[in-house]
Amino acid sequence: MIQLLRFTDAGFETALRQIVERGENPPKGVEETVASIIADVRARGDEALFDYTVRFDRLELTSESAQVTPEEIDRALAAVDSRSLDALRLAAGRIADYHAKQKTETWLSTAEEDILLGQMVRPLDRVGIYVPGGKAAYPSSVLMNAVPAKVAGVREIVMVVPMPGGEANAHVLAAAHLAGVDRIFKVGGAQAVAALAYGTQTIPRVDKITGPGNIYVATAKKMVFGQVDIDMIAGPSEILIINDGSGDAAHLAADLLGQAEHDELASSVLITTDEAFAQKVREAVEEQLAALPRQQIARKAIENYGAVIVARDLDEAIDFSNRIAPEHLELAVDNPFEILPRIRHAGAIFMGHYTPEAAGDYLAGPNHTLPTGGTARFFSPLGVDDFVKKSSIVSFSRGGLERLGKEIVHIAELEGLDAHARSVAIRMRQS
Repeated sequence: MIQLLRFTDAGFETALRQIVERGENPPKGVEETVASIIADVRARGDEALFDYTVRFDRLELTSESAQVTPEEIDRALAAVDSRSLDALRLAAGRIADYHAKQKTETWLSTAEEDILLGQMVRPLDRVGIYVPGGKAAYPSSVLMNAVPAKVAGVREIVMVVPMPGGEANAHVLAAAHLAGVDRIFKVGGAQAVAALAYGTQTIPRVDKITGPGNIYVATAKKMVFGQVDIDMIAGPSEILIINDGSGDAAHLAADLLGQAEHDELASSVLITTDEAFAQKVREAVEEQLAALPRQQIARKAIENYGAVIVARDLDEAIDFSNRIAPEHLELAVDNPFEILPRIRHAGAIFMGHYTPEAAGDYLAGPNHTLPTGGTARFFSPLGVDDFVKKSSIVSFSRGGLERLGKEIVHIAELEGLDAHARSVAIRMRQS
């Protein structure tokens, strides 16, 4: 049964540390393996990429067969039933509408008549999206990564997705089509990340890599950061639910398990002010676990990294949430808007008893690519800003330089950079 904790328990901090530190260090050997793969792909290009694809995905590729063809896309669309297509189309539309509101435009300021300042916003030229394949098939991840890039105006969206044994997931390909992905390649793993970062004879080099993957993919993204940009270093998924004793225990148990079924390292935590309600949730979790198709995965996650915590009051619960900075935060209380202003750190916040986290996973509109492991203290959800870059615009007239030039020269001289100072002073003498 999911563990019951109180802040006054002698072992509380130890139990909490086991939860929050669960995904910090990759298993032994992962970094060495990934570094070797990246170096090999960088050196041998397609040859290495295709060798690893045979080794890990049992799929032989050539430069001609590596890319998904329009005919393969058509077959995928034909294989997806109309209800599924309609659902994916609805989700894509809602995601696009939400992210369109995030767009920022180029601006110029003429507040000073002799100086023009501004900011130019431009989309990235090419973005690479990693999508898990094989047993894990997530068309929602395709939409969440590709649609904001499209809204931002990215010129080319390149997707990589492993296809073990050559098996393609029709829903993933359909989602890519609906989201406007330009090119799809049948490769995955650290080797695909390396190919996107450095380019090969077949895979084009990109400016940024986004999207979820296993520990090898996450480690590869971390290692190529700086060569390309990445969205974030994603860790195991997590949910924290704040509760005041109101609502239905079965609902919250379902929300906890919805996170636990992701993988064995997922964390599901409820903090409530009502001990009797806490016991009801624990019992409901156990009851629902028995019926889950992914029971084995969910049980490991719940038993190792799940908890129901009893707090003295909502103040204590809110302080705990801000300390944890959860990826997903549900405010399952009677008046969520009353406590919302006190939430400082969370990837996404779900308000009230009829807003399960799963609504945000699929088609509410906001992005489901969220900061994990406490990084919501300084990271934001994936969005349009991730797919644009900004350039400063500076234009001085002669009068503007004369007005501020002495101070520019002075600061340059303070730093001992005489050539900097001279580049301004020489213009002032000429004027």
